[in-house]
Amino acid sequence: MYKTTCFLSMATLVLSLNVDAKSNIASPVDDDVIATQRHNLGVNTIDKSIGPQSPRNIDSAAGNNIPQFNAAPTHGEMNLCNIHFHKNAEHAGGQFSTYSGNGDGQGFRTGYLYSGKLTDSEKKHVTPEVCPGKHGGLQAGDTVEIHYVHSSAQVKPGPTLKACFSESGGTPKLRVEAQVYVLVADSNALDFTKLTSVSKTNGFYQALNIPNNTGKPVVYSGSTTGPSYNEVASLSKVTWSVRPEVVKVNIDTVGKWCEGNDFDETYAHGVRNLVTNLDLLSPIK
Repeated sequence: MYKTTCFLSMATLVLSLNVDAKSNIASPVDDDVIATQRHNLGVNTIDKSIGPQSPRNIDSAAGNNIPQFNAAPTHGEMNLCNIHFHKNAEHAGGQFSTYSGNGDGQGFRTGYLYSGKLTDSEKKHVTPEVCPGKHGGLQAGDTVEIHYVHSSAQVKPGPTLKACFSESGGTPKLRVEAQVYVLVADSNALDFTKLTSVSKTNGFYQALNIPNNTGKPVVYSGSTTGPSYNEVASLSKVTWSVRPEVVKVNIDTVGKWCEGNDFDETYAHGVRNLVTNLDLLSPIK
């Protein structure tokens, strides 16, 4: 659909040299790998009439990329089309401002963590880890960012972002309601299956139990996320609504959700590098 200028990425070379032979897990890449990825993203994006990007630090309102699209309607006036989650928060700020490190350079073991304190019992190790994937599973104490994706198209909830687009064509408006959770070994914490329960109300598919007590959402214009966009821009136009406060959720209920849900989600996705170049960010009003 579009062309980008190709640049040599350092990530593959560095990863091949930074693998721990005992654990077979790549050690964190150097800062210059992330810097190169950010440089390439800027070269491939700036002055190409591409809209603002995500994720960002929600505590900063600065941005030079003026969006050329109107904000999406409120999520109550749209259809919820997909729910998925990322291990560690993709956005930074609020109560999730602790950087977890550079990770493998491909979106895993990076992102942002809950900055608050948990008790020893809340962090009690669970066996086995829940929601296992090829990069590992989830453990008590982990931070996740949930994306409740909404579409203006006449669609119903389903797997991947393809569920947000109608077979009849056209480009729908997209809105993501983002909520960061921290997983705890506590049966009294919130039930993730309830937090993701979907029903139809006022003619629209909705996740009725998205928390409404986690601070005033930061609303801004951006794009889709995920580590595949570390060096190239996402062309999607998305209105984001990111809540700044974290909610504790019972890790057992997250594992139950991964065992079967309408979105075929079985593991946590990787995260895109935080976008820091002001020429790639929209101003927050």
